[in-house]
Amino acid sequence: MTYQYIPRGTLTTQLAALNCGVAPATIRDWVRRGLLTRCGGTPKRPVYRLADVEAARYAAKPTREGQRAKTST
Repeated sequence: MTYQYIPRGTLTTQLAALNCGVAPATIRDWVRRGLLTRCGGTPKRPVYRLADVEAARYAAKPTREGQRAKTST
């Protein structure tokens, strides 16, 4: 299903990335990791609930073994 206008309360991948201050690839990575789920759209143009995007933004992100921890300066 293709939307001319996305449903109220949802965001496209691009808009979700802008909302969170990350790259669109990061949004797709959150989906792959299970931190964010699609609520509609098409496989190439998914949409996400705003509340789910915000929850994923502040969720603790799993790290890979051996990955350097971020340090605050």
